[in-house]
Amino acid sequence: MVEEQHGELRQRVLEAVTDGALAEFGLDKLLDVLLGRVRELFAVDTVTVLLLDATDERLVATAAVGLEEEVYQGVRVPVGVGFAGRVAARREPTVIADVNPSTVVNPLLWEHGLRVLLGVPMIAGGQLTGVVHVGSRSTRRFTDAEVESLQLVADRLALAAHAYRSRSERAAATMLQDSLLPTRLPTVPGWELAARYVPGADTGVGGDWYDVLPLPDRRLGLVIGDVVGKGLAAAVVMGRLRSALRAYALEFPDPADVLGKLDRKVSHFEQNTMATVGYAVVDTVSASLRMALAGHLPPVVAFPGRPAALADVAPGPPVGRSLAVHGRRSSTIDLPPGTLVALFTDGLVERRGATLDEGLARLLSTVEPAPAGTVCARIMATMVGAKAATDDIALLTARHTR
Repeated sequence: MVEEQHGELRQRVLEAVTDGALAEFGLDKLLDVLLGRVRELFAVDTVTVLLLDATDERLVATAAVGLEEEVYQGVRVPVGVGFAGRVAARREPTVIADVNPSTVVNPLLWEHGLRVLLGVPMIAGGQLTGVVHVGSRSTRRFTDAEVESLQLVADRLALAAHAYRSRSERAAATMLQDSLLPTRLPTVPGWELAARYVPGADTGVGGDWYDVLPLPDRRLGLVIGDVVGKGLAAAVVMGRLRSALRAYALEFPDPADVLGKLDRKVSHFEQNTMATVGYAVVDTVSASLRMALAGHLPPVVAFPGRPAALADVAPGPPVGRSLAVHGRRSSTIDLPPGTLVALFTDGLVERRGATLDEGLARLLSTVEPAPAGTVCARIMATMVGAKAATDDIALLTARHTR
């Protein structure tokens, strides 16, 4: 008889989580519906879903039935701490048969009279997305069938949460990237500017960026950068680096000093961040470019009557983690009329099945001292063509016309 009851529970739970109507729901509605069904099927008093905030390794109470205060009060539980935190850290079902201040850290659980808790991890694609736990105000024993059935629910919710988060993060990252990339390049007498940005097919929007800064004394700042990482997190870091670099650019004329200040800021306040950056300042009066590199590839320079070549710029370590212990250096290049400079991120020249040197050689054969917009289009046609790039690409070309 017991075996039949357990089999019936598994079947009812399986039907609940595979209901085709659920596919039409957004995440919030899906959580509401499934949590209500779980409460009824398992005959429990509370059901709570806590989703993982990967930025600070905490579980955030996102949806609840019977214990809505967890959501209303913004309960956050560090992974490894408390009941839900232990479930997340162990990644296995956990039962507490006596809920009290010594066994859980969230006072809402015992204040509401809960006596027994069962929690299971939510895992999708091998990654933890959260925790589901159910609670009862009466003493009871959760059977193996109930544990397995609640895990079925958690697996369904994990897939939904992972898909929703991927879509929402991509949309947010795209909006952030669009808001930070220059909508219109400045008009500078005697100079042409053109740029392209393409998100990678594999990585989605990430931390690549370019920027053009009109500076005092008829100077022009050119920036190219690539934050290590991808998605919304990389785009957010990119935004902070961009803002900080802009501020330092107004205070310090030497690109090496600007990157040094940026490195100090990142190393101190964002210790898990690393980025490659190239920053150049064009003096439009003397027609010279002064540049510093932080782990980034040098730009391509095409002088009239000469083959394009990588600029002779002193290398330097990436920004972040206090790598530039011996300071940074700038290099100066004269830009006679007709000269074109192309700054780019590594997504332009790195391809599966080809070496970096091969990618750079192909790029050099494409760049010439022609109008900036024409060269920009030609580079993308040659380096990208009809096949989507796997990584982000940022490209910025600048040409001295007279």
